[in-house]
Amino acid sequence: MSASCSRPGCQRAPSATLTYDYASGTATIGALAAPHPMQYDLCELHAERLSVPNGWSLVDERVSAPVLDIRDRFAS
Repeated sequence: MSASCSRPGCQRAPSATLTYDYASGTATIGALAAPHPMQYDLCELHAERLSVPNGWSLVDERVSAPVLDIRDRFAS
């Protein structure tokens, strides 16, 4: 994990790791990972604002399935 966000001038603490797969045109944001020269740590703000080039896909592995509340089954 880096000490701060990889975006130039940003000193916020990182909360996610960005990786690129150039062969498939996919950018993936996931949980913080061990440092690697081909990965970029981003703060929450920059991870949320990330956009990818036209034709690329963005996969956000931080997003989980919605949690179902059992009370919803019994609501009228």
